[in-house]
Amino acid sequence: MSRLKQVSAGIKGALRIAQTTRVIAQTGLDWLMGERPPTPKLLRETFERLGTTYIKLGQFIASSPSIFPEEYVEEFQLCLDKTTPVPFSIMEKVLEQELGKSIDTVFAHVDPVPLASASIAQVYAAKLVTGEDVVIKIQKPGVKDILLTDLNFLFVGAKVLEYFVPNLAMASLSAIVDEIQKGMLEECDFFQEAKNIEDFENFLSSTGNPDAVAPKVYKNASTMRVLTMERLYGVPFTDLDSVRHVTDQPELTLITAMNTWFASLLFCESFHADVHAGNLLVLKDGKIGFIDFGIVGRIKPDTWKSVSKFITTIGQEDYLGMAEAMLGIGMTDGDVNVERLAKDIENLYSNMDNVVPNDVADLAAVNEHEVNRIMMDLVSLAKRHGIHFPREFALLLKQLLYFDRYVRLLALEGNIYMDDRLNVQPDMDWISIH
Repeated sequence: MSRLKQVSAGIKGALRIAQTTRVIAQTGLDWLMGERPPTPKLLRETFERLGTTYIKLGQFIASSPSIFPEEYVEEFQLCLDKTTPVPFSIMEKVLEQELGKSIDTVFAHVDPVPLASASIAQVYAAKLVTGEDVVIKIQKPGVKDILLTDLNFLFVGAKVLEYFVPNLAMASLSAIVDEIQKGMLEECDFFQEAKNIEDFENFLSSTGNPDAVAPKVYKNASTMRVLTMERLYGVPFTDLDSVRHVTDQPELTLITAMNTWFASLLFCESFHADVHAGNLLVLKDGKIGFIDFGIVGRIKPDTWKSVSKFITTIGQEDYLGMAEAMLGIGMTDGDVNVERLAKDIENLYSNMDNVVPNDVADLAAVNEHEVNRIMMDLVSLAKRHGIHFPREFALLLKQLLYFDRYVRLLALEGNIYMDDRLNVQPDMDWISIH
């Protein structure tokens, strides 16, 4: 890095710390003046005012019931990764600077109204000069600098707290911040997201799967901060009426999606860790489209056996098997009464059945809040029995719950998990050579 860039980064860092200090000071002043919402709500609102990094941190809290208290996990479900769009004139400059050429030489048209605006990037519909419909994911200017400044500030703060409050050292606050930093910086690296897509495509090819696709990446129009991908046209799984317009076998379509995802746990470098309805599409030709590979997870081979058993037993409603699998996945404080744990899991799943709408047209009931609520209940149940899950399992569990919701709403006849076409346990011989 040149001296000029170092000075510039230092100035930006100092300004960001000053901005952070002002927001925290304002929050403290409001509290002294009598605005005293519950602590989780106060923290969530402060995070949203602080922007990018803290919104991502809030989402980390929301997806980590194995680490954070339930009331904080619940509150941070409201921390949505949606922001006011940056004007297209600014994003256009980023796009042009990244490509190193006029955008007219690459794109025939770019819609200036973004399809989506999140804390790190905005997504635009476009058409290449060669005629293909694409979407362009453009990173917002200055995001990486803000992330580094904020996370270094948080890391130092965590270290100081651990020094003065020894009990916090046991909670490994600084290690959590370090993990968050790695995850966020990976999200800023669109080369990595492109590689995640490439890995998934290689997995589809190596397993001979013609029924699922990921968007093609146009490398000549992509950089570390710009990702240009094929635009896939389809409908989400929760839109049953539209799914039935595409296929007269929605159950088979769901089985295909599930078989693909389950196989990816073993045969792909990583698994798609955000299969909510917007990222799992039924395309016009009936194929399954997996999109948005910004968040992926990885399972260690030595934990796969228990994870595989958990997946199988969750579909068979084998609560004793689920309890035994949970013991193999998580850390335990001591002896666990497996029969009592199994009974508690059964009660939890009975309550899950009660929240499935009688009217299948009410597909809005399948939402982020519901899935997170069930996930928190299951993790809290495990904690009461002395079982603590690694965060990676929470990511996996969330995807299983998404699929469980789709099963309950789309597979209207029989138990789809007992269908011979569903393969939740791919060939385990692969483990020995991985």
